[in-house]
Amino acid sequence: MEILGNDVSQEEQLGNGAPGRKELPNSSSLKPVAIQPRPSASLVSPRQMPCPHPTVPTPVVAVAGWCPLSPAGAQTTQLHVQPPWTPAVLWDQVTLTCQGSGTAGATTWYKDGQRWWQRGPDHFTVTESGSYECDRPGSGRSPPVRVLNDWLVLQVPARPLLEGDTVTLRCRCYQDKSLTNVHFFHERKDLGGPHDRTELSLSPLHLHHSGRYYCRGRVGAIMSQWRESQLVTVTVRRVPVSGVSVSVRPPGGQVALGDRLVLSCSVAMGTGPRSFTWHRGGSGTPLGTGPHLELRHVADNDSGQYQCRVSDGDSMAESVPLNVTVLVPVANATITPGPPAHQVHTGDPVTLHCSVQVGSAPVNFTWLHNGQEVARGPVLELGNISVGHLGTYQCEATNQLGQDGHRVFRALSPELALEVTPGTPWVTAVAAGVSGSLLFLVLLLGVIMAWHWWHRIATGKKQERAHPQPLAPPEEEEVLYTHVVKTERAGGLPSAAPPKDTTVTYAELPGSHGRPQDTSNIYESVP
Repeated sequence: MEILGNDVSQEEQLGNGAPGRKELPNSSSLKPVAIQPRPSASLVSPRQMPCPHPTVPTPVVAVAGWCPLSPAGAQTTQLHVQPPWTPAVLWDQVTLTCQGSGTAGATTWYKDGQRWWQRGPDHFTVTESGSYECDRPGSGRSPPVRVLNDWLVLQVPARPLLEGDTVTLRCRCYQDKSLTNVHFFHERKDLGGPHDRTELSLSPLHLHHSGRYYCRGRVGAIMSQWRESQLVTVTVRRVPVSGVSVSVRPPGGQVALGDRLVLSCSVAMGTGPRSFTWHRGGSGTPLGTGPHLELRHVADNDSGQYQCRVSDGDSMAESVPLNVTVLVPVANATITPGPPAHQVHTGDPVTLHCSVQVGSAPVNFTWLHNGQEVARGPVLELGNISVGHLGTYQCEATNQLGQDGHRVFRALSPELALEVTPGTPWVTAVAAGVSGSLLFLVLLLGVIMAWHWWHRIATGKKQERAHPQPLAPPEEEEVLYTHVVKTERAGGLPSAAPPKDTTVTYAELPGSHGRPQDTSNIYESVP
C-alpha cells in the first residue's frame, strides 16, 4: 500500500499541551537500538488493549509486507513492520525486520533515501520518524516503510487486501489522546459522521473500495482543534486463482471405447472473471474452453493426462494432471488348435491355448468343459488324455472397468469338440484302417502260400528226373500198355527238330499170373 501525504497546515499548539505538527518532539539525535522483535501472533493497540489479527482467507499469509517470491520467481528483500499497520506510528515502539538472502549482520539500512546504517542487524526498534528501507546482499533493497509522528494518522492493516476480506481503518491521535467528531473520506467523499468512533470497517471488500482515504477529527479535550491525516492509498486486489481441480465421469477416469467422457474443472479460490482451457499431455494447444470438456465417443488415442488451466487475467493456476484410460473391450476369443473338432488318442498329452484379437490388459481367461468351469489362465494343460476328457471345450475372456469391476466385458470362443480314441496310436491306426487294407493282406497271404506250394512241387519234379524209380509190377490180369516212339534224325545225330516219321507199336504184356516180366526192355529204342 502506498502512503500519500496531504498538505494540511496545523501549526498552533493545542490547549492540552500536545505538540502541533511542526512542534513534535525532535528525534533526530536518537540512535537506533537493536532488540528482539515482538511476536507477531497478536497485536497490541496503543491503549495496551489486545486486538484481533486481521482476517486473511487461506492461503494468504497475514505477514506485514512479506512476499517470499517476486513475480519473476526470485526472492526479494522484504521489510516487516510490527505492529503490522501502515503507516506505523512512532509511539507504538515500532520494530522493523529485514528478510532476504545473505547472512544476518550484513544488512544495510536506508532512511529517507540515504544510507543510514552500514552492516547493521536484521532488526531494530525505530526511534525516529521517517521512511525506512533495508538491503540484503543478493536480493536487493526492500520497499519503503513509513513511520509517522503526526497529530492524526489513518492506519490500514499492513497486508495484501483482497476481494472478500474484512478490513478496518483506524484514525489515531498523537499518543492516543482524545479524538472526537471523526469523519472518514474516500476520494474526498465524506463517508458519514461526525461520530466518536475512530474505526471504519469495510466488509466485504470489493474492487471499488480501492482509492485514497483520510480522516478528520477534533483533537484535545479542552481547546480541541480540527486535524486531518495524510492520505493513505488502499488497493483491493482480486483473490488469486488457486485450488484448481478436475473431476471426471465415469469415476476413476476409466472409460470404454466409444463411451462418453465428461471432465469438470473447479476452483477453490479466486475472484473476478475466469477463463478455462483444457490440455492433454502438457500440450500448449487447448482441447477446449469452459469449465467442462465432453468427449462423446472416446477413441484409443484419447487416453492420456488431462489438465485444466484457469486464469483471471492477473494470475493463472492449473490442476494436477488427471489420467484418463480408454479401455478396449475383449473380442474374438479363439482356441488353438482350432475348432470344430480335434482327434486325440488315449495317453496323448494335449495343450490348449486361448487368445483374443483385441482387448485392453489385464485380460482374464476361464476354461469351460461341457459348460462347467475347469481352469483359469490362457493355457489349459490336459496331460495324458483319457476317455473322461471327451466333450466340448470353450474359453471365456474378460476385462473390466475400474478396480471394483462395475462393468465387465466378455468374449466366448467357439466350441472345440475333443474326440478321444481308446488304445495305443498304432493299434488304433490298424483298427481304423482295417476296412481299407484287409483285402490287401488276404491277397498277400494267398500269394505267399501259392508261392510256397509251387516251390514244393517244382522241387519234387526235379528229384524225379534225377532218380527214376522202376515201375511196380502189374497186378494179376492187369494189362499194361506202352508205346515206343521211333524217331528219324537227319545225319543220324540227335536233333531238336520235330520227328519226320513216327511209328507207334503197342505190346501187351502178361500180368503177374504168369512169370514176372522183365520191364527193363520197354524203353528200347527202334533204330
